[in-house]
Amino acid sequence: MEVGNHSTVTEFIIVGLTRDPTLCVVLFVMFLGVYAATLVGNVSIITLIRTCSHLHTPMYLFLSHLAFVDIGLSTSVTPTMLVGFLGHGTALPVAGCEAQLYAMVMSGTAECFLLAAMAYDRYVAICYPLLYSTRMAHGVCSLLVGASYLGGFVNASTFISSLLNIYFCGPNQIDHFFCDFSPLLKLSCSDITIIGSLPSISSGSIIVVTVSVIAVSYTYILITILKMRSTEGRHKAFSTCTSHLSAVTLYYGTITFIYVMPKSNYSNDQNKVVSVFYTVVIPMLNPLIYSLRNKDVKEALRKTLSKYVS
Repeated sequence: MEVGNHSTVTEFIIVGLTRDPTLCVVLFVMFLGVYAATLVGNVSIITLIRTCSHLHTPMYLFLSHLAFVDIGLSTSVTPTMLVGFLGHGTALPVAGCEAQLYAMVMSGTAECFLLAAMAYDRYVAICYPLLYSTRMAHGVCSLLVGASYLGGFVNASTFISSLLNIYFCGPNQIDHFFCDFSPLLKLSCSDITIIGSLPSISSGSIIVVTVSVIAVSYTYILITILKMRSTEGRHKAFSTCTSHLSAVTLYYGTITFIYVMPKSNYSNDQNKVVSVFYTVVIPMLNPLIYSLRNKDVKEALRKTLSKYVS
C-alpha cells in the first residue's frame, strides 16, 4: 500500500504510551474503564435528549451532537491504544493510519465548532430572550450543526491531503499512542516546510475563530448578567453557562497546549499526556459535567430511571 503512490512504507508501528509490561496492564484496565464510561455516559445523554420532550431545545440539540462527536473522538483513538497495551505496540496499515487521523481531526474540529455554537446559543438566550425562538429556530440550529460537521470535514481533509503528499521511506515507528500528524512528520523523507504548516494554519484558524465567538458571546453575557437587578436572575442566568464554560476551559486548554504553544516548550512525553486528556479523558468528563451541573438533565435522568425501577 502506498502513500501518494510513492511510499515504500506499508505500515506504521505505534509505540504507545509505555513499554513497561506491568504499567501496560494497569493502564489497560484504567483506560478500558474510561472508554466504557465514555460510551455509557454519552449514549445516555443522547438517549435522554432524544426521548425526553422537554429537552427538545437548541441547547440540548447541540449537546446531543457534542456527545456524538465525543464518542467519535474517543473511539478513533482508544481501541488502538488498548490493543497497544496488550501487544506492547500496534501495527496499522498506511490506510488505517490515515483513517484514524481523519476521524480524530474531524471529531475534534466538529467539537470546536459545536462549543462555539453552544456559546452563541447561550448569548441569544440571555441577551435576547424575547427573540430566542426566532434567532434559534430549527433551521438555524440545523445550519449550525451542519456547519460544525462541514468544518470538521474540511479540516480533516487538509490533514489527509498534506499526508498524501509526504514521502515515507525509512523508519515507521510512531512515538505516540495514535497516528497523530506531528509524529508522522518526523518519519517523513520529504521536505515538509510548506506541507507541514498547512494543517497548522487550518487548525490554528479554526481555534482562533471559535475561541473568538466564545469570548465575544461570554463578554456580552457577562455584561447582561451584571446589569440584572435580581440576584436570583443573575444566578439562574450564570448557572446555565457554567457547564459549557467548564467544557470549553478543559477542551481548549489542552488543544492550545498541543497546537498553539511552540513545540520546543514541552517534551514528547508531555505531548502524549495532554493528548490522552483531550482525546480520551475529556469525552468521558463532558457527560458528567453536563449531567451533574444541569437540573434539566438530572430531572430527565431521574424520571427515566424511576420508570425502570418501578
